[in-house]
Amino acid sequence: MDADTVVLDIDGVLVDVAGSYRRAIVESVERVYGETIAQPAIQQFKDAGGFNNDWELTDAVALYVLAGREGFPLSIETFTDRIAESGGGLGAARSVVDDELDPAERERVLDAWDRERLRDVFQQLYLGSELYREIEGGSPELQTEGYIHDEPVLLDPEVRDELLERFDVGVLTGRPAAEADIALDRVGLDISDEHRFTMDDWEAGKPDPDALVTLAERFDSGSIVFVGDTLDDVRTATNAAEADASRTYHGVGVLTGGLTGKEGRRKYEREGASAVLDSVNDLPDLLE
Repeated sequence: MDADTVVLDIDGVLVDVAGSYRRAIVESVERVYGETIAQPAIQQFKDAGGFNNDWELTDAVALYVLAGREGFPLSIETFTDRIAESGGGLGAARSVVDDELDPAERERVLDAWDRERLRDVFQQLYLGSELYREIEGGSPELQTEGYIHDEPVLLDPEVRDELLERFDVGVLTGRPAAEADIALDRVGLDISDEHRFTMDDWEAGKPDPDALVTLAERFDSGSIVFVGDTLDDVRTATNAAEADASRTYHGVGVLTGGLTGKEGRRKYEREGASAVLDSVNDLPDLLE
């Protein structure tokens, strides 16, 4: 595969977030509402699309839990399938709930749905007390170490160095900038602000192609590989190719995030991934 530029997602590609972001999603809902979903079910929301923002994914899980108290009849699988059919994301999740509940039930769900509270609990769990004070500027009610410290690095140092030597390297992530800084520092990647996009730089989020196309323009690239761990990452590359016919875009999926094994590989391939790798460490061989 030819490429002059490599753009990397962070979560599930550079660091493992199963014990951090995904844990914070399910535990935030449980702390606020006393019940939640099993962590593996998070992947069904991710596959539905539109949940690049984990705060919004937390909101969708809470919405499902609250709707269940009102007799919401759909399983998680059916719920997320309906979300995908409705275009993905939190707006689609709310539409599906609206379709299944009567007006009085919907009103009770929405009255109990406290997105601000969910986000605050999520940040306390994920960041821990010290970083919460530093980044969020508040006084935490939960005294925690923070799940952000439980993110094993996936990118081998020698592979990192080879990529930096052979290619222009950028980053495209749904993380807030401060949290991206922490992960990139742990990985040992020093990426300039000009060559990365975070949640703070880009409102639309994946699979909107604008950020990837902008990075390609800034690098003056001819062929770009975008490596991610979700179907929306592959869709981002596909959408970029449609938006920018002057360059070649390859979406490459890795099996170190929520999509794993043979089924994960099949999902990537059905979505049109240019390649599927066991991990980002296999990327240099692919690009020879």
